[in-house]
Amino acid sequence: MNPVRLAAAALAASAALVFTPAAAEAASWPVEYAALGDSYSSGTGAGSYTDEECLRSDLAYPRLLANGLGADLAFAACSGATGADLLAEQLGVLHESTDLVTLTIGGNDIGWTEAVAACLTPLVDCTDEIAHSEALIRDELPGLLDGVYGAVADRAPHAEVLVIGYPRLFNERSTCGALHQPTVEEQVRMNQGADVLAEVLADAAAAHGFAYVDVRDAFTGHAVCDEVPYLHGLRYPTAESFHPNALGHANGYYPAVARAV
Repeated sequence: MNPVRLAAAALAASAALVFTPAAAEAASWPVEYAALGDSYSSGTGAGSYTDEECLRSDLAYPRLLANGLGADLAFAACSGATGADLLAEQLGVLHESTDLVTLTIGGNDIGWTEAVAACLTPLVDCTDEIAHSEALIRDELPGLLDGVYGAVADRAPHAEVLVIGYPRLFNERSTCGALHQPTVEEQVRMNQGADVLAEVLADAAAAHGFAYVDVRDAFTGHAVCDEVPYLHGLRYPTAESFHPNALGHANGYYPAVARAV
């Protein structure tokens, strides 16, 4: 059993208050874990930042997962990172000895920020911006992901790699905030865009033999404007807007990723 599976067995055993031989072996064999990607992995929106430039948070799912596995974490994910940024700035934490890699990437390569901004503007039809993002997802993102995933596999050839998805942002039922934007109709279209992104990410991961972790169900009932949201709406600082909060990482991302390990 590889060290990731051993550590996962230890985590499961600990949760059940059972100390098994696998758990004992994992405890003495720390997993080398690298967390790559953008703001959804760095923990932007979760608070308790340890790095003000990349907005890495001790409350982000990579830190929670590392703590749960007893893993040594190389935390390279950075707010605002594109696929090119990951290739240029984050691959250095990967080695032949890396056991586990998680990553979110692609959200900053598809014009999604511009689409969200347009949908937040009253009396502006953001349909064209959403359609443009979907076109980038289908036409350009697969090639970018192929390059990123190939580079990760080359640098960490023995690692288990988990490609982590993005949640749907909206509940498609209500509006909130001072501007009451986006409208319910715009929420539906933006969630459809999130579904297109999930499909492309899953296909690209499968093509490289990586596991895809779909978090959309984990955030259902906890979207922006829900009673207990796992995601921020528009807020200050604006970098945290439409990102998972601490609950989103603890109750949304972390359980979904931990189950996949």
